[in-house]
Amino acid sequence: MTTLGTGLVRARRWLRGHPLAFDGGLAAAVLACMICASFAEPNPGHGPVFGARTPGAASVLLMLLGAAALVLRRRRPRTVLAVTGLLSAVEFLLMDPPAPVVMSVVIALFTVAASTDRPTTWRVGLLTMVVLTVAAMVVGATPWYSQENLGVLAWTGLAGAAGDAVRSRRAFIDAIRERAERAERTREEEARRRVAEERLRIARDLHDVVAHHIALVNVQAGVAAHVMDKRPDQAKEALAHVREASRSALNELRTTVGLLRQTGDPEAPTEPAPGLAVLDTLVGTFRNAGLPVEVACTDPDSPLPAAVDLAAYRIVQEALTNVRKHAGAGAKAEVSVVRVGGTAEITVLDNGRGAGPVPVPAPADGGRHGLLGMRERVTALGGTLTAGPRYGGGFRVHAILPLTSRTHEPDRPDTAGITGGCA
Repeated sequence: MTTLGTGLVRARRWLRGHPLAFDGGLAAAVLACMICASFAEPNPGHGPVFGARTPGAASVLLMLLGAAALVLRRRRPRTVLAVTGLLSAVEFLLMDPPAPVVMSVVIALFTVAASTDRPTTWRVGLLTMVVLTVAAMVVGATPWYSQENLGVLAWTGLAGAAGDAVRSRRAFIDAIRERAERAERTREEEARRRVAEERLRIARDLHDVVAHHIALVNVQAGVAAHVMDKRPDQAKEALAHVREASRSALNELRTTVGLLRQTGDPEAPTEPAPGLAVLDTLVGTFRNAGLPVEVACTDPDSPLPAAVDLAAYRIVQEALTNVRKHAGAGAKAEVSVVRVGGTAEITVLDNGRGAGPVPVPAPADGGRHGLLGMRERVTALGGTLTAGPRYGGGFRVHAILPLTSRTHEPDRPDTAGITGGCA
C-alpha cells in the first residue's frame, strides 16, 4: 500500500508539472467515451443496447475535432468552449441520431467555470445550457421532452456547478496558504513588538514606583538632617518614614520585576554579589581542579566600586574557565588586578599548549558566548576588553574598567557602594 501511494503521489506531481500531457490524456479519454456512446442505442426498458447503430463519418470527424480542442482548454478556455459548443450544435442539426459530441462541451464548460469568476460562470454557463438544450429540442429527431434533451441540460448545468465549486476551493486554499505565509513572515516582528511594549510598560511601572518613593525618601531625609541636632525625636520620626518608604519601594520593585520571572526560575539570591574579596576562593576551586593559578593584586586595601568589583570578578571567573576548558594539559594561568589612576586593569594569561582559544569573533558568529558576555559587561561600564592569542602560545584577556561609572560615581565610594577589595 505504501508503494502504491508513493507511486500515485509521484504521478500526480508529474501530471501537475506537465499539464499539456494531462490534457492530452483527458482528450483521449473523452474521445473514447464519445465513440463508445455513439454505438449505443438507449432502451428505457432494459438499458442501452450496443451495436444497434453506427456513427457516420461526419460524426466521427466532429468527435475528433471536439476532443482535439480539449488539448488547449487551459490556454484558451472560452475559445475551446465556443468551438465544442458549435460542433455539438452542428451535430444536433445534421445527424440523426446525433453522436454525443456534447461530452466535450461538458469538459470545456467545467474548465471555464474553474478558471473564471462566478458572474462569468453564470453568464457563460446559462448561455451554453440554453443554446444546446434548445438546439437539441428544436432540430433533434426525438421529442423535445425526451431524456436525451434533458440530459444535455443536466450535464451542462452540473459542469458549471462543479467548476465553480473547484474554483471556490482553490481560492479558499490559496487564502489559507497566503495567511499562513504572512503569519510566518510577521511572527518574529510581532514577537519583537510585543516584547518592546511589555518592556515599555514595565519601565513605566518602575519609573512610577522609584520616582514616588525616592521623592518621599529625599524629603524625609532632608527633614531629618535639618532637625537632627535640635529636635532628635522629629528626626527619628522622619527616619522612620524613610525606612517605611524604602521598604515599600523595595516591595513594589520586587512585585514588578517578579512579573518577568517564569515558572521554575530560581529565587532571588539572598547573599551579596561576589567580588574580588572572594577571589582567593574562586582561584582555589581552579587549583583544586588541577589548574595552577598565580594571583597578583595591587592595593588590596583599596576597594573598588560595586559594579566594577563584580565585573572584575566575573571576568576572572570566565577567563579561568576558558583556560581550564581550552588550554590543554599542563597549562598555567596568571591573574593580575592593578589599579592605575582612575581605572582598574584585569589581566588573565595562560601558556596553554592545547587547542587553545581563538580570537574572539564578532557577535554575529554565534559562538564564544563567554567572551561575548565579558565584552558586553565591560562595555556597559564604559571600559575596553581585548582578547586573543599570545605570541609564542597561550591566550591573553585584558580588561580596562573605569572606576568612575557613567553615573559619575566617585572614585572612592562610600561603604554602600563597595563589595570588597582584593584579598
